[in-house]
Amino acid sequence: MSTAGGAVGGIDRYFEISARGSTMSREVRGGLATFFTMAYIVVLNPLILGGGTDKDGQPLAPESMGGLAAIAAVTALMAGLLTILMGVVGRFPLALAAGLGVNALVAYEIAPQMTWADAMGLVVIEGVLIGILVLTGLRQAVFHSVPMQLKSAIGVGIGLFLTIIGFVDAGFVRSTGQGSPPIGLGIGGKIVTWPGLVFVLGLLATIVLVARKVKGAILIGIVGTTVLAIVVEAIAKVGPMGGPTGTPAGWSLNVPKVPSQWVSTPDLSLLGNFNVLGGWETAGPIVAAMFVFTLLLTDFFDTMGTMVAVAQEGDLLTEDGMVPRTREILLVDSIAAAAGGAASTSSNTSYIESAAGVAEGARTGFANLVTGALFLLAMFLSPLVTIVPFEAASVALIVVGFLMMTAVRNIDWTDYEIGIPAFLAIVLMPFTYSISNGIGAGVIAYVLIKLSKGKLRDVHPLLWIVALLFVVYFSVGALEKLVF
Repeated sequence: MSTAGGAVGGIDRYFEISARGSTMSREVRGGLATFFTMAYIVVLNPLILGGGTDKDGQPLAPESMGGLAAIAAVTALMAGLLTILMGVVGRFPLALAAGLGVNALVAYEIAPQMTWADAMGLVVIEGVLIGILVLTGLRQAVFHSVPMQLKSAIGVGIGLFLTIIGFVDAGFVRSTGQGSPPIGLGIGGKIVTWPGLVFVLGLLATIVLVARKVKGAILIGIVGTTVLAIVVEAIAKVGPMGGPTGTPAGWSLNVPKVPSQWVSTPDLSLLGNFNVLGGWETAGPIVAAMFVFTLLLTDFFDTMGTMVAVAQEGDLLTEDGMVPRTREILLVDSIAAAAGGAASTSSNTSYIESAAGVAEGARTGFANLVTGALFLLAMFLSPLVTIVPFEAASVALIVVGFLMMTAVRNIDWTDYEIGIPAFLAIVLMPFTYSISNGIGAGVIAYVLIKLSKGKLRDVHPLLWIVALLFVVYFSVGALEKLVF
């Protein structure tokens, strides 16, 4: 046997390619499909994180630290390294990147109450806690403490939260400046701007692509809408929204123009910009603890569901319904959460888009090597994110919101014991612009209803503790006035 043949055979045995009924070519094809399906995160994560400011009004990456391109670079770097790690250790076709929902929580809820370094420190703590739960076997217990239908409601609420962020960032929904109605369509109830028209056309086109199940539909939607925006700006000279030289009819965040350079050395200055203890001092221990818990709860259950869904898609479940190498997969996912905080990309987690690669033939972690390598290559293309306006990026937020909304079918609305808590969890996230408020209201309502009906045994002991913590969380303002 030649050296090359021996190496191929060794790779085949290590990743169990033949044993799982796959081939090298199918793994490569699957890895490519996964990358092009989820590559939008390299563009979208900087726009979400870049849209928030900390307590001092500072963005995550000001221009002196590389701006959005720096966030894109570390987003691609971590996605590449962690996806490869999952492939080598978990040996499972599950790619990882900055988690949607979690990044919005960090940008719009946590960072405004502390510095960015403090917020990312809380993400690191969350990842470490998840790792401890995996190593001690407690993750299964915590997973079962929250009813499955309430978990579905949390995902739906996050989807609606991302949707309203998308509509607002695109200027499609705006404050009316009046008491009633508080918000309205566009300016004066009309879509009267070029950016508004670009957003609508981009959203409609992306919806068609998604409905036709075109691979990479979200990324195509972002790119296509951005190209249209560049053309419109070149002709109409719209300019930016707001500011001394701006206009209400201008572009949000970025004015779309052809960049002066397409490729550059990645700016990795955000790596290591985190403070583990800062948030506890700035926001207070109760608020910081609730943020960590909310991060954990938001991030915690996604991987379990995603892992099972991808395994089902590839017919990889064992006879007893388990996913091969579950412990290793969950351990890598916990490392990804902490590593994402340490790299200032927010928590990294497993992506359901990995199912696209499985549908193309991927069955092993070898596909991850392909996906990861492409993410690492994407680091050098990070300047491209600086031309994407919110009107283009928001298209992706709304489509992702729809995809997350589909989990509403898992909730039994005829059962008020779960339907009412699920309803509160879903509606309070977008209506209060807070993921934690929605989760807290849902958990408290669920425990209260069970208590009122004498069904104490239906509530997991851990959930009583969670509900109590959320009661304290909602009472912080009153308690502070009482004490001080």
